[in-house]
Amino acid sequence: MVSPPHEAMHRIFQHDPGLFSRVSRFLGVDIPILVKATALPTDLTEANPVERRVDTLLRFETAEQGPFLLAVEAQGKKDPGKPASWAYYAAYLWTKYRLPTALLVVCQDYPTARWAQQPVSSGPPQLPTLTLRPLVAGPHNMPVITDPEEARADLVLASLAAITHAADPAVDAILKALSTALRDAPENIADPIVEFTAQGLGSRPAKHLWRNLVAVDLSFYKSYISEEIRDEGRVQRGAEDVLVVLEQRGLDVSDDVRGRITDCTDPEVLRRWLARAVTAPKAEEIFEDE
Repeated sequence: MVSPPHEAMHRIFQHDPGLFSRVSRFLGVDIPILVKATALPTDLTEANPVERRVDTLLRFETAEQGPFLLAVEAQGKKDPGKPASWAYYAAYLWTKYRLPTALLVVCQDYPTARWAQQPVSSGPPQLPTLTLRPLVAGPHNMPVITDPEEARADLVLASLAAITHAADPAVDAILKALSTALRDAPENIADPIVEFTAQGLGSRPAKHLWRNLVAVDLSFYKSYISEEIRDEGRVQRGAEDVLVVLEQRGLDVSDDVRGRITDCTDPEVLRRWLARAVTAPKAEEIFEDE
């Protein structure tokens, strides 16, 4: 199954194709000024087939050097089979579109980034034939954006910075700067940034900080993460209400009862338990018929 961080690492370039030209300066690459960017189909399957799909494929137009293609791949861990796939993507796209083709690999940890940027040749050492040298964006070269003003100047880049530094201690400061910068952004601009950042953090500890920042700093947004956070807050308050009623009535609340109440995530069930808590002779009886 494709993970949320994987999706965020490449789809953010579909959302804002021009991001590549801003990222390229951190990769040490001089990209001509882009005048147009187009997202292309990602299916690279041939007529006889093994199905192959690149994560994101963009076509760029430049004033100085004409068009070129950029394949963006999100890579979460080392995979010995990937360089051969990447070489296939580059060769196939070059053949199909007859355009210069580049490959950008986006990573979230240093070992994977170091592995991904190593040149790999298809032939033996004395006959390298086809050599793959992908550009790699990761925590080793993406900026650490901790100034809200800097984040406000390029919200998409700040989101990518948070995604690529998701496992670094610096991510907390990046997220705070980003949430502060988003306060002034129109909802249609901020919402995708909120979602990409949430997806990119995946299950890492920083996701909890981001959820709290969204709940406090960006509470007026209606994105799914904002709604999810508010739903969780309502569930937590519902569980607290049940416990308060039981305790105020002087009933003994065992650890098992407390755990069952606090573990419940269904608001309807909590409301039912709250109604029973008002009259139940014992705390355990709020679960009657459940």
